[in-house]
Amino acid sequence: MLVAAAVCPCPPLLVPEVATGAAPELDAARAACADAVGLLAAARPDRLYVVGAAPDGGHGVHPAGSTGSFAGFGVDLSVRLGEAPAGDEDEGARRALPTSLAVGAWLLGRAGWADAPIEGLGVDGAATPDICAGLGRGLADSAGRVALLVLGDGSGCRTVKAPGYLDERAEDFDAAAARALGTADTAALLALDTGLAHELKAAGRAPWQVLAGAAQGAGLDGRLLFEDAPYGVGYFVAAWS
Repeated sequence: MLVAAAVCPCPPLLVPEVATGAAPELDAARAACADAVGLLAAARPDRLYVVGAAPDGGHGVHPAGSTGSFAGFGVDLSVRLGEAPAGDEDEGARRALPTSLAVGAWLLGRAGWADAPIEGLGVDGAATPDICAGLGRGLADSAGRVALLVLGDGSGCRTVKAPGYLDERAEDFDAAAARALGTADTAALLALDTGLAHELKAAGRAPWQVLAGAAQGAGLDGRLLFEDAPYGVGYFVAAWS
């Protein structure tokens, strides 16, 4: 059963070494993410799943010990998603973490996570709500006490300087997502429009719907800890418990 979840944005700029001189601009987001991850530990989960959208080649399970890098963003910085089991001979053959899960690994490393075994799940950003919800139910059923760290951004079209330029629909989409995340409204998350999310470059849609599937029937409450749109991209931090 799902007992807790943290929702965080996943821009590489969240990592100060990547942001360099602009790092202070996301200090409030980093602080909120730290609070949300801390609440996961307080729930004493048996297993933690880190869920984020992934490109082709990054879909599916990323076991503990998988590594990622921010070298593609100009920084010689590597991260590891937990520790591989002792004697694991396949560690060197694992796929690299997609960016969303690499940011999640950085957040967990920053928090010194050692509270439960970890596994990553890269989600196809085009997956339907039904598929996402089914993935979430599978995660929730995998252990007695399950926690999720869900990585995903809102629309990328909030300003003319945003990655997707300005789209007048973006603000309403983000407002609906923020309400749903802040109130643990699983039905509202599953109702987010797949096509519109794609047009607005909202990569968080699929991971949020995995969370919605995992949380169905769990009776969790939600709190929105952070909401902003720096760089024209919707960023939200929420905690469910």
